[in-house]
Amino acid sequence: MTTPTAGYTAERFASHSSGSRRHDTILYPLAAPDSEKASTPQDNVTILDWDGPHDPANPYNWPKQRKWLVTTTALFSTLIVTLNGTGISVAALEINQDFGISDATFPNSYWPITSWTLGGAVFVIFFLPVMEDVGVRIGFLVTYIFFFLMVIPQALAQNFATLIVTRFFSGGCVSLLANTISSVIPDVWATDVARSVPVGLYIVLYLVGNTLGPPMFAGVMQHIGDWRWIFYIQLILYGAMAPVFFVLLRETRGNVILRRRAKQLRKSTGKHIYTAAEMDQPPLYYRLFKSTTRPAYLLFTEPVLMASTLWSAFSFGTVFLFTQSTAQVFSTLYDWPEYSIGYIQAAVVIGEVLGWFPSFYSTRLYLKSAARNKEAPGTPIPEARLYVSVFASFISIVGGMLVYAWTSYAWIHWIVPAIGLAMVGFGIQVVITAVADYITDIYAASGYAGSAVSAVAAGENIVAGFVPLAAQSMYANLGFHWASTLLAFLALMLSFAPVIFILFGRELRSRSPFMVAGNQLKQAASEEREP
Repeated sequence: MTTPTAGYTAERFASHSSGSRRHDTILYPLAAPDSEKASTPQDNVTILDWDGPHDPANPYNWPKQRKWLVTTTALFSTLIVTLNGTGISVAALEINQDFGISDATFPNSYWPITSWTLGGAVFVIFFLPVMEDVGVRIGFLVTYIFFFLMVIPQALAQNFATLIVTRFFSGGCVSLLANTISSVIPDVWATDVARSVPVGLYIVLYLVGNTLGPPMFAGVMQHIGDWRWIFYIQLILYGAMAPVFFVLLRETRGNVILRRRAKQLRKSTGKHIYTAAEMDQPPLYYRLFKSTTRPAYLLFTEPVLMASTLWSAFSFGTVFLFTQSTAQVFSTLYDWPEYSIGYIQAAVVIGEVLGWFPSFYSTRLYLKSAARNKEAPGTPIPEARLYVSVFASFISIVGGMLVYAWTSYAWIHWIVPAIGLAMVGFGIQVVITAVADYITDIYAASGYAGSAVSAVAAGENIVAGFVPLAAQSMYANLGFHWASTLLAFLALMLSFAPVIFILFGRELRSRSPFMVAGNQLKQAASEEREP
């Protein structure tokens, strides 16, 4: 949601509750950060918080117009940076010819996309904690510049290895950019209701950006015929948008704003003024260690997380799988040139956009479930996030794949299998949104939501990177009908995951030590707030 991922930085979404909006400046003895202990008396430390509930520097208190300006800028950046992912797929034949690469026995032309997705998986695990420290604005702008520099050698590459290596880094940058930008939403929108529209837009734009590359750049190959213009156009777009991002994208992380304020006060007053986050935050090396090990630990010890990851990763990987399968199906059945096959990906884009609208109904069902929650009265049931996704998974993804499979005949108009692709795109959008929301909800109280979503994001990127490599042999050996039918059967099995969660979710959550510990902390905090 993640990844590149539909998974966003879940800790940012989970941590911004109404309880976090206390705005008093507190004075009490507390240990200073490790770097200051030698010179700072422990009984003379000021903990800085917001200047009252209406502090205009607090992003929650920004005017709505400013909130939407920053959010829209962030969302647009998510759309355009992801175009770098799959757009190259429409030029596979030309790139093969230029660099002497063959797809006769193996789809070697897909390696630049595999490299791109693996970069996303690696960067989001290893470097995201650093991005959390520096803040949205600086982190985004520095990463964006490095991303731009990595696109230049893709346009000028003189050998295939250059493409593979530089795309690993550009894919990693996109992953960091998308996860950094996703945190803008919970930073400025305080409640679930207020966040519902921006979060839905973020996920749909992330998916659309990953899918839009082929139809967007198919015209380059049709009218220009030089694959390097795919990257030249990207460089023009990214270069033109750089000043816009520099001007409009402001810092939104409250802890970073407060930290800078505290630093200025220390410098101007000479007093030992720190934020609570500075006092409590463990060293960076420790956070890096935890961020790189905890997602894997959770993935292999939490059955709910494992099943959710497989379900979401298969859905996300299908987007990339279609870049390969449609080339075989439509070029063989309808004798289409390679560039025109990119246009058919627009069917998936249409489905993904339409899949955004059910998110409103899903949010409504989720909020209404609070009235019947016997486990935690007054709070929504986490499994209510999955109600709409059951229909989307069984009917849209499984049904769409079967339509795509059994309408793949030359005598059937191309629009019919394209409808199947649109159905799958619709289901993918709903499923990935549901998984991201569900995983965030069930792990939020424990503080492990970020690690859980990172595990999902890594799974999505790995599947997107490697599963499409099997498409060529699968469709050649099984045939168009049974290859897509096999995918439909896999989707059918994974579609039972949300059904099991809905029926037995409470019991499954009670067996997770992480979720149980989180609920206990949440319960204790609730009791402390009661008079």
